Amino acid sequence: MGDMANNSVAYSSVKNAVKEANHGDFGVTLAELRSLMELRAADALHKIQECYGDVHGICTKLKTSPNEGDLLPADGILIQGNDLKIDESSLTGESDHVKKSLDRDPMLLSGTHVMEGSGRMVVTAVGVNSQTGIIFTLLGAGGDEEEKEKEKEKKEKKSKKQDGAVENRNKAKAQDGAAMEMQPLKSEDGGDGDEKDKKKANLPKKEKSVLQGKLTKLAVQIGKAGLLMSAITVIILVLYFVIDTFWVQKRPWLAECTPIYIQYFVKFFIIGVTVLVVAVPEGLPLAVTISLAYSVKKMMKDNNLVRHLDACETMGNATAICSDKTGTLTMNRMTVVQAYINEKHYKKIPEPEAIPEKTMAYLVTGISVNCAYTSKILPPEKEGGLPRHVGNKTECALLGLLLDLKRDYQDVRNEIPEEDLYKVYTFNSVRKSMSTVLKNSDGSFRIFSKGASEIVLKKCFKILSANGEPKVFRPRDRDDIVKTVIEPMASEGLRTICLAFRDFPAGEPEPEWDNENDIVTGLTCIAVVGIEDPVRPEVPDAIKKCQRAGITVRMVTGDNINTARAIALKCGILNPGEDFLCLEGKDFNRRIRNEKGEIEQERIDKIWPKLRVLARSSPTDKHTLVKGIIDSTVFDQRQVVAVTGDGTNDGPALKKADVGFAMGIAGTDVAKEASDIILTDDNFTSIVKAVMWGRNVYDSISKFLQFQLTVNVVAVIVAFTGACITQDSPLKAVQMLWVNLIMDTLASLALATEPPTEALLLRKPYGRNKPLISRTMMKNILGHAFYQLVVVFTLLFAGEKIFDIDSGRNAPLHAPPSEHYTIVFNTFVMMQLFNEINARKIHGERNVFEGIFNNAIFCSIVLGTFVVQIIIVQFGGKPFSCSELTIEQWLWSIFLGMGTLLWGQLISTIPTSRLKFLKEAGHGTQKEEIPEEELAEDVEEIDHAERELRRGQILWFRGLNRIQTQIRVVNAFRSSLYEGLEKPETRSSIHNFMTHPEFRIEDSEPHIPLIDDTDAEDDAPTKRNSSPPPSPNRNNNAVDSGIHLTTDKNKSATSSSPGSPLHSLETSL
Repeated sequence: MGDMANNSVAYSSVKNAVKEANHGDFGVTLAELRSLMELRAADALHKIQECYGDVHGICTKLKTSPNEGDLLPADGILIQGNDLKIDESSLTGESDHVKKSLDRDPMLLSGTHVMEGSGRMVVTAVGVNSQTGIIFTLLGAGGDEEEKEKEKEKKEKKSKKQDGAVENRNKAKAQDGAAMEMQPLKSEDGGDGDEKDKKKANLPKKEKSVLQGKLTKLAVQIGKAGLLMSAITVIILVLYFVIDTFWVQKRPWLAECTPIYIQYFVKFFIIGVTVLVVAVPEGLPLAVTISLAYSVKKMMKDNNLVRHLDACETMGNATAICSDKTGTLTMNRMTVVQAYINEKHYKKIPEPEAIPEKTMAYLVTGISVNCAYTSKILPPEKEGGLPRHVGNKTECALLGLLLDLKRDYQDVRNEIPEEDLYKVYTFNSVRKSMSTVLKNSDGSFRIFSKGASEIVLKKCFKILSANGEPKVFRPRDRDDIVKTVIEPMASEGLRTICLAFRDFPAGEPEPEWDNENDIVTGLTCIAVVGIEDPVRPEVPDAIKKCQRAGITVRMVTGDNINTARAIALKCGILNPGEDFLCLEGKDFNRRIRNEKGEIEQERIDKIWPKLRVLARSSPTDKHTLVKGIIDSTVFDQRQVVAVTGDGTNDGPALKKADVGFAMGIAGTDVAKEASDIILTDDNFTSIVKAVMWGRNVYDSISKFLQFQLTVNVVAVIVAFTGACITQDSPLKAVQMLWVNLIMDTLASLALATEPPTEALLLRKPYGRNKPLISRTMMKNILGHAFYQLVVVFTLLFAGEKIFDIDSGRNAPLHAPPSEHYTIVFNTFVMMQLFNEINARKIHGERNVFEGIFNNAIFCSIVLGTFVVQIIIVQFGGKPFSCSELTIEQWLWSIFLGMGTLLWGQLISTIPTSRLKFLKEAGHGTQKEEIPEEELAEDVEEIDHAERELRRGQILWFRGLNRIQTQIRVVNAFRSSLYEGLEKPETRSSIHNFMTHPEFRIEDSEPHIPLIDDTDAEDDAPTKRNSSPPPSPNRNNNAVDSGIHLTTDKNKSATSSSPGSPLHSLETSL
């Protein structure tokens, strides 16, 4: 049914399904299905009726059933419907069912569920052309299919050249439809650019995180410095030896002495390599990996399932969070949160004891029987989840009220089954209420009514008083309730429902039930309740923490502006007295687009800093906002944006964001696939934990750097100076490697596993330009290096006098290990161990022991290193160049090591602000510092990103244009079948975005935006073909082989046609 020329994807899927099953399983052959698909309009309906009886007949043969709860597999337009309601939450994120009708909202979308009623639709788009397909393609999931389609296309071209037959050509057009439609997205030049594009696609993406960029640059700088120092060391040692031996001592070069000279040169080379090994921070990547891996493991306990490792660290730099409302900030279930019962306004659900027994009886019976029996509350599907609401959301909220009051509605329903209800006045948009009549055993009748409070209250003449007895309810009393109860509830974004009843005595004749106006009047008001989707209790506190940490939280929702604003106030996103913006999607689009309908970054920059709530937003609005914030240059720092989402509609924005959070319980597979982190408990507070862990990773790396660079500076200077003065390194090669092991591997493990603290949320994000090594850290590094150098050089040049031992300086080539140099080595290692404790604090804190016992790994590594050091010194002997030390010498080594802790306190008293001469290090890579080759590659990468963006926009607006064509087709189709029907309009559900001035789908509208201003030069406006294309290919969006979507330069801005859009999506020969 309908135009199915673009269904080459459908053909293959049907074919596979038939192949996989035994051929006798289906009652319909593939040939029959294909012939059915080729028919148009009424012919298809007649064929189905002749061959299969009706649609149910063909569904039975295909082993499918069009029942309630069915998933719609394709896009289409409703041509006949009976109370059809669709759940579009998988696309829009909003849980309310959308009513579909011919005159108001006839659009049916793939991926949505039929919840009530029945209908008949014309299929207008399948596969990658449907709404779900477009979203998947935006996420890059359609790549493989496109490749397959291209292969098909090439084969078809060859077959056309060989055969030249008309039949083959027509078949090729049908099969090429979807593939050729995608062609312009791949290359401006069509097929010629295929290979080039493949090469581009295979290039590795250069997406370094903030920390990776800074670390790479810092490691290169340290490596270069280390290489220079080691080279100078070797050169000085060789020159000193050569000059001293052959110049000063005037010794001749003897052949028999050559091996000895070579041994000296090898020794010098080993010292140089040792200096290099100590200087190069090979433990840096290890520290990052350990820190990230440890954090990821621990984050699982905080309900953060990290899919991409670097997302954890990126989250620490987040400056903005764009959060969904439904299900993330709120509970995603309508709930009674306020009630007016027995002349008392309860801001929270009252305790059951507070309500008189009579009132409770009316309340329980009234809600149980006067809600559709299909509405019920079921136990949660997953352990730890919330109970499931089935049926009407408002009725489920009322049933939930009974459960909160410790009453069970099912007991009443078991007593009064649905067939025993005497009369039911169902809810509709005219009466805005629902009423149910019960017949009592004594012959009397009781009617329960519920509905919009302003409607039902007008029909109430009595109200239950404080003791549960009815009393007179005058118009003046009604006005008081409206002012003191209903209006305050409405101002908080609550939906108000009034519950009432009326008794008909047994002695009176039976009322005229058909005369509804006489029946539903003279009611007695039981209660007025306020219903909303409540904010999660822990969310306001979490948002306050985010704001204190310098992170702006924005709400992006498909709900209406009033509800969104009320929820934002309750969450703390909006604070009274602040200068902020709350916009609807259409208003947002109007502000960010120019006259041509193009998005302008300058316009977005005027809006986003103050924007806090974006309501009635479409999937593209969320994507546009996220991209606009990321690309903005309003502030010095580039914004790092995190996005939360649970629906399919959130997929593109999750993919675009720096960090995407998907919901583990309520989230769709598309959202999870597009995300970086999955929140297993669907809770916003878990995002705050992710921020803490992200900042902790950054701080852990900084702690490790502070420790390692102190050791680096000391070890390199000691080795270099010692070698130059004494012709030998005080720290031998094996000892240096042990020191390297301490400061690289073990220190990275100890310092990278520090648990996060709440204090991390008291500072602003570091940002992309903040250096890894702050001036405070530089002060610590240089201060501790100074202390250690003084101690080492004192021991090196005066140690033999202090300890009254033999000097180890100027020892011959193969001399045994000396106590002197062993003391130097031991004291050096002790200083590193105690300095590791100092390195736990990088912001100038005095208490370096705070929380030390919370990190068992740190304690065990420090103790383990100490034990191994004892073994090396006492039992290492010649391999480690160590000599046994006495207890006194050990105590002196430990005492001098502990001196670093006292020295650290002294350093922290010096204010960093006074030390202006200190430089920072480890800045992020600036644009002008990137080499030309890399810059060229980056440009290539930008092209990739631009093409992806452009591809996404083309797909979205192609979808809009396709809908225009489909509506024309269906109008013609319907006019032939159903004369006199009104022209359908699209004004609700996901199609809200089509009613924006820029997106209206009537021919008179001049502009349909296709791409943003970055591509404006390439795509000048072209004139729309007002007549249908003459091509025999019936699919308006496909083109014949060899014809590509290009810009007609002659019909550019000078086009006089008032109906020309930015770029024609209808292509023709």
